[in-house]
Parts: sequence; structure tokens; C-alpha cells
Amino acid sequence: MLNDLWAAMLILGIVYGALQGRLPELTEAALESAGEAVTLCITMAGIMALWVGLMEIAQRSGVIRRASRAIAPFMNFMFPRLPREHPAREYITTNVIANIFGLGWAATPAGLKAMEALSDLEEERRRMGQQARKKGTASNEMCTFLVLNIASLQLIPVNIIAYRSQYGSVNPAAILAPSLVATLISAVVAVVFCKLMDRG
Repeated sequence: MLNDLWAAMLILGIVYGALQGRLPELTEAALESAGEAVTLCITMAGIMALWVGLMEIAQRSGVIRRASRAIAPFMNFMFPRLPREHPAREYITTNVIANIFGLGWAATPAGLKAMEALSDLEEERRRMGQQARKKGTASNEMCTFLVLNIASLQLIPVNIIAYRSQYGSVNPAAILAPSLVATLISAVVAVVFCKLMDRG
């Protein structure tokens, strides 16, 4: 669907440029944008490598485990049926912490592992005859995690700061306060929504 949408926009832009007799400008803009995209990718790759590496060090050194204990009350509140020692809990914590620091790249692998672990947990519940969703249906924990992940409370929006810096912003970090307020509101709404839906 998105591929079709992007293709349609691209074709419309080219056709419109041709009809307006601006194909040279269109070609120049395309080449300039391609070069700019490569520069941006190199910049973002460096930032990504730094922060993903730091998250990996934090996980291996036990920092994530300690952070997991620190936010355990929140995890217990959001995931009351998730066993305390289940692997999904650490993956979810890693994902939440990475999102708080605006590290979407570092959050994604942990998020995928969390979903896989939650899927295994639901399969185990089905085998043991416990209350579980039918196969192919997301569990409450999976839905809650997805909503929390999308809400993405961020203290330091690293991605946006990097983009603003790359494009010459005078104060790239000026986005901090608005980002914090916006993501805090979205996170609170996500928590309320999840708890309301979880009652059913």
C-alpha cells in the first residue's frame, strides 16, 4: 500500500514537472537529494552505531537488569499476568529504556524479541490449558506492549536532534521540551487506554 502511494506521488511529481517544462530542475533536485540522503545516512549510521553499542554494553554489564528492577512496579502494573522472571520482561524493559532515550534503532531488536517471547508465552498458556487467546490473535500483553512502544515517551529525542543538527539548526536541542511534553501526554494516554481495554 505504502509502496503504491510513494510510486504514485513520484510519478505525479515527474509528470507535473514535465508538463511545466521543468525537467532540468527536477533532475538537478533529484541528484542533489540523492547526495544529501547519502550524507544523512552516513551521519545517522555513526550515531546509531554509538547508541546501539552503548545499549549493548548496558545490557551485558547488567545496567538493563538493574533498570528493570527499578521500573518493576510500572511493569507489574502494565503487565500483571507476565511472570516476574520471564525473558519478555527484560526485552520490554530494554525497549522502553531505549525509547525513553530516543533510540528507536536500539529499541527495535529488543521489541522484536519481546514480541517473540510474548508469543511463546501465549503458546505455552494454550498448551497448559490456561486462559489464552486463540492462535493468531495478539495477547493483552502484546497489545499493551505495542501501544506503549508506539507512544514512546522520550527524554532525549536523539534522532530528531541529529536530523536538526545535520540540516543546520542553530539550536538542535530546542526540541527537547516540546518532545518531552508531547511524548509524555501520548504515554499517559497509552497507559490509560491499555488499562481500560485490559478490563475486558
